[in-house]
Amino acid sequence: MFKNKITALLLAALIIIIAAAAGAWLFMGNKGDNQANSAQNTAQAPAKGETKSLSQQFYIYDTVVTIKIYGDTVSQKNMDDIQQMLERMDMEFSWTKEGGEIYNVNLAAGKNAVAVSDETLDAVKQSIKYAQEMDGLFDPTIGPLVDLWNIGNGGEKVPPQAEIDKAKRLTNYKDIIIDEQAKTVKLAKKGMVLDLGGIGKGYAADRIADYLKSQGLDSAMINLGGSSIIGLGTKPGGLQWNIGLQDPDKSRGTQLGTIKISDEVIDASGVYERFFMQDGVRYHHILDPRTGYPSQNGLKSLTIMSPNATDADALSTGVFLMGYEEGLKYLESLPEKVEAFFITDDNKIYATPGIRERLVLTDPTYSFGN
Repeated sequence: MFKNKITALLLAALIIIIAAAAGAWLFMGNKGDNQANSAQNTAQAPAKGETKSLSQQFYIYDTVVTIKIYGDTVSQKNMDDIQQMLERMDMEFSWTKEGGEIYNVNLAAGKNAVAVSDETLDAVKQSIKYAQEMDGLFDPTIGPLVDLWNIGNGGEKVPPQAEIDKAKRLTNYKDIIIDEQAKTVKLAKKGMVLDLGGIGKGYAADRIADYLKSQGLDSAMINLGGSSIIGLGTKPGGLQWNIGLQDPDKSRGTQLGTIKISDEVIDASGVYERFFMQDGVRYHHILDPRTGYPSQNGLKSLTIMSPNATDADALSTGVFLMGYEEGLKYLESLPEKVEAFFITDDNKIYATPGIRERLVLTDPTYSFGN
């Protein structure tokens, strides 16, 4: 038993080290904006004429979250409030943590409705909205397929077709039943699994940004493991945040280009994040609800840039599954301004017009395809 405890502690430490080292598909171009803190919290006493800043890292959502806030009124209480928000949402939205609200919804699938918080109800409603708008390509009930493939947890292999077909039959966002007055969520069929992983980080990032604005803090970098990054406002002095874009084919920290943002979100999905190889085929974690298999559409990655992190998080999954041609058309049809660029297997970049003007390529391996 003592040996098992030591093993568990070592594994937990290893996970944290790997997560911190791996960082994210997106990393900050300015070193001062993205250096890992040796301590959990780093307060920087400002030099004369400079703005006070505070930064902190949290290990939550199975990833390293880094928050850096600039402002003369920033305090440790702000970081403590953010940590409580993250821990609360992580518990509410997790479908694997016993006692969490989504966990309880899944436990009662096919039986009864479960009362949830306003926050969880809002996240579920938004998930359904995205599923409707993308005709099911984004589907928050994809949990049975995610569980079946189990990509990223070791020992993966292509499941039998019969099991894939069974999981597909349990994947349908139209079988989520919401009672807004009673504030309940119910899954119509036994075995269904609601999974908010497709918007959870984006939703949390937006709530952090809202909180900071309510506190009069309008300059911050919010980085939820690299998959959802908000550049809130600008850096002190009015400079834009400079974001380095990770080369999906190379080691972490190797960039293919840079882009500047202010009051904007960057969210990326790619086949390089979690995958396994079988018979020369890469099976990655972006599952297509239509087929029950990982998408095979010639894309390496998709990066979405949007004013809203929840939108960007959902779009980075659903639009990825559309492929770059249909995806570009879909993004152009949206009423809000959303920019994006797709990277294909042949290292071509297909971008919305606004991205072409802003993306500075530094790696000659990549070139624009449109």
